[in-house]
Amino acid sequence: MCHKPEPEVHPLGEVLPNGLGTDPPLPPDDPTIGYKFNHVMFRIRDPTRSLHFYINLMGMRTIFTLNSGPFTIYYIGYPQTTEHQSDFGKFARDTLPELQRTMGLIELFHIHGSENEPEDYYCTGNQPPHLGLGHFGFTVPDVPRALERLRSHGVEVVKDVGVSTRDAVPLSEWERQRGIGVGDLHQSYNAIFEQIAFVKDPVCTL
Repeated sequence: MCHKPEPEVHPLGEVLPNGLGTDPPLPPDDPTIGYKFNHVMFRIRDPTRSLHFYINLMGMRTIFTLNSGPFTIYYIGYPQTTEHQSDFGKFARDTLPELQRTMGLIELFHIHGSENEPEDYYCTGNQPPHLGLGHFGFTVPDVPRALERLRSHGVEVVKDVGVSTRDAVPLSEWERQRGIGVGDLHQSYNAIFEQIAFVKDPVCTL
């Protein structure tokens, strides 16, 4: 028999620092001390379009690329210093040996030949029934200004800033018909959600 986990019960609309307080202690000798989240990888069909989006429109820069034979990978990240922002070669040279200790990187993974497949060859985590990864989160100084710029470059805005409706949440009709994720949004979430915008990159919804 398959065990169905019992869902945790959280107070409705209440932001809970440390969740329900059930995380185990983290002593100085814990084997996970030193672990850090380094990068996320996702597959792309068209490196030109994807690199244009993340480099020209989102401001990331290339750390390295590597053609492995069956696929090419592109590691990209944000230069954090004035020196690195003015010299991308130095940014790459300095970051490469520190790659395992650098946070917030994206690995674009192009499998050779995938560009010849249909547009829907790769699906996002928002397309039922293949639900999973929903979006990547970027912090920008001015959301409306960033959206205006992205729109001017032909980027589709999936959810605008200031919008906080049930329909704007990435919950599908496919889920609703199964009784999953039903109900109205709590006002405390609305206050957070209306400050967020979603745009669509060449592969997946962010």
